[in-house]
Amino acid sequence: MGETKPESVVVLGTEDILTSLCNSVTRVLSVATQSRLHYSGMVQRITKTSLKPDIGCFVLFDGGFSGLVVLNFSAAAAMEIYESYMLTMGMPKSALSHSHTSDEVSNIMGELMNQIVGDFTGKVRRELQTNITQNQPKMLVLNKQVVLSVDTQLDQPEVRRVTFYTGKNNIFYLELAIDRTEFIRLRDFVAEEEIDPDEVIAQAAAQSAAQGAAPAPKAEQDDHEALLKSLGM
Repeated sequence: MGETKPESVVVLGTEDILTSLCNSVTRVLSVATQSRLHYSGMVQRITKTSLKPDIGCFVLFDGGFSGLVVLNFSAAAAMEIYESYMLTMGMPKSALSHSHTSDEVSNIMGELMNQIVGDFTGKVRRELQTNITQNQPKMLVLNKQVVLSVDTQLDQPEVRRVTFYTGKNNIFYLELAIDRTEFIRLRDFVAEEEIDPDEVIAQAAAQSAAQGAAPAPKAEQDDHEALLKSLGM
């Protein structure tokens, strides 16, 4: 009998964490706006994170590893995302704000950023088998001549910037600063399955049809409503 060959060691680093975060951005905003967003295949190494015009938003996280997420939106990108999200939620166009400087736009962008980082922290728990917690997103509407640096207490910071494109090709930027870290797989494990809200809705509809449209138990209704609420639907 031949000797069993050791399995290749799986090592995940900064770029893998960044890719997971980028996928959370596209997933959450695509669901929220019912449009297709994408990000560049190239990533920039930068020396520090900054809040830039027209809307800058940042979230700090801590736990298994520490870091900072920054999203910098142009006015056009922020307004496109805000309007698409509100229209998807059923708001009439006449009731929407027309200025990126309004509190309503800032609140919505902050809510979406909270969902993005929440989606990311969920994947960290499932795929990296560790836990991180986030603080409340902070939003700033900035003058075009103002750039603010966000200082973080990181021992060996690695900082990256990725360019994103909205459905109408408006641009915004993601910046990530984290301590240099690697995750090495010690043993095989099966990551928990990610919940697909569309699949949950389809399964619930099929089950209702099979039961003669009998009402779902209250606990199931509450779980279903909590899922949709977490996704802003």
